Amino acid sequence: MEKTIAEVTGSPSLGEGLGVGCFIFDLDGTLLDTLGDLAAAVNFSLRTHGMPEHSVDDVRRFVGNGVRLLMERAVPGGAQHPLFNDAFATFRQYYLEHSLDTTKPYEGIPETLAELKRRGCRLAVVSNKFQAATEELVHHFFPDTIAVAIGENEAAGIRKKPAPDTVIEALHRLGCSSSSLHASQAVYVGDSDVDILTARNSNLPCISVLWGFRDRHFLLQHGATTLVSTPAELLQVCSL
Repeated sequence: MEKTIAEVTGSPSLGEGLGVGCFIFDLDGTLLDTLGDLAAAVNFSLRTHGMPEHSVDDVRRFVGNGVRLLMERAVPGGAQHPLFNDAFATFRQYYLEHSLDTTKPYEGIPETLAELKRRGCRLAVVSNKFQAATEELVHHFFPDTIAVAIGENEAAGIRKKPAPDTVIEALHRLGCSSSSLHASQAVYVGDSDVDILTARNSNLPCISVLWGFRDRHFLLQHGATTLVSTPAELLQVCSL
């Protein structure tokens, strides 16, 4: 059943009214509208290697599971295509050079993050975007509010979302582990089915946002229970 923020604030899953102290945010589609730059990078790579391009709406459907899977969905035949590795390398290089071309925070995000920090909340980003791009975007747009930024780093043995590894690491770096802060005072915020699963696997409540890459119907079909329409609604669960 879908809940309002007011109902969640008073629920045991968020600390029996104590308020949330740690927010773990997804990046693409939650804090930043990155779709234009992702689509441009995908299509540059496809053009470069003689493959058919995709619409922005196609790319919207492809995102959410990391950039490798994004390109597997974009390249005909996926990872089995003989030029896949070349196309993926081209995508990565182009995106690192152009990730700031049109990307911007969603309306109200900078102000909401600043207010959450002012109230004493601790904020982190966990993303399936590769680590270098995650760090660059967070440091560029949110240098004074986001304390921890963790991207895809499976080479180091840290599984990407929806595994809980990056969330657990973020909570640890924020000092929000069970030894220092009751686990029920942390919440995960994202825009996709992957985020819902990530929160579930991390034993955290999930707030699903409606301004991102997936719509209300899709999110409810995939298990969303708490949805927000504006960033300012997140302030209702921070009452430290």
